[in-house]
Amino acid sequence: MRATRIVLSVATCAMVVLSAVSNAEAQRMYNTAKQKVLSGQQIVGGTVDTPDPQIYCAMANAGFDFIWIEMQHSPLSYQDVARMIWACKDAPAIPFIRVPDATEGDIQKATDIGALGIIVPMVITPEEMENAVQWAKYPPMGIRSQGGGQYRAIWGNDYRQTANDNIMIIAMIEQLEGVEQANAIASVTGVDAIFAASSDLGSFSGRRQGDPEYERMITKIKDDTLGADKVLGGPSAWRDREGFLFFQAPGTTTFIRNGVRAMLADAPEGVAAIEGTEPRD
Repeated sequence: MRATRIVLSVATCAMVVLSAVSNAEAQRMYNTAKQKVLSGQQIVGGTVDTPDPQIYCAMANAGFDFIWIEMQHSPLSYQDVARMIWACKDAPAIPFIRVPDATEGDIQKATDIGALGIIVPMVITPEEMENAVQWAKYPPMGIRSQGGGQYRAIWGNDYRQTANDNIMIIAMIEQLEGVEQANAIASVTGVDAIFAASSDLGSFSGRRQGDPEYERMITKIKDDTLGADKVLGGPSAWRDREGFLFFQAPGTTTFIRNGVRAMLADAPEGVAAIEGTEPRD
């Protein structure tokens, strides 16, 4: 009997250890942007809407926390974006995709090619985000299909066990209906952040930033988001606004234009650069 008790005790200890290891693996975090923003730090993502992998790599290695891959307002295909993400799979900036629409197919394709952030545009009801969370998360949290894709080659063999913790879900509020439903949208379990779409809110409301009615909408989104203990996002020009932590920076054309202007205005003199010695990202 004593020997039996010893064997059972050893087996129990082994099960506890294995359970602890399993739980530790499930908590492995590789979405550094999500880690940072959930700790209360600001994160900024540069916008990419071109299929050129070299441009994507330049942006992904430029110092951004994440890259906002623009598929709603661009001709980018999922094949294009898969190549872009793979080209710089070791870059520090985490790939986020603004999907064309909050459909099961769009969201599952985005996650299958390696996106760790899903940005859902034009949200006006909490049901839209409930569906988005379901399609982005594996069981038991959601109903994402096992499928295939390059996600495991990028994020590790334990992706299936860790993806739910690492994927970040962002709802964009752009319309007046979305403003009115902001509290319900922000309260959806699994939604990590609410993004106040500055330009579209102005377009749909006919109000400009600074107008009292415009600012009332932003304040409502802010109060509802923070009241639900979620992250608040907006354009990078709003980095000084209280409560905002998640920011979209301009696109590649803006940075190229500004970079050229800065270079021409402050061109160094002396020894010319040696061709072929530029950093390769």
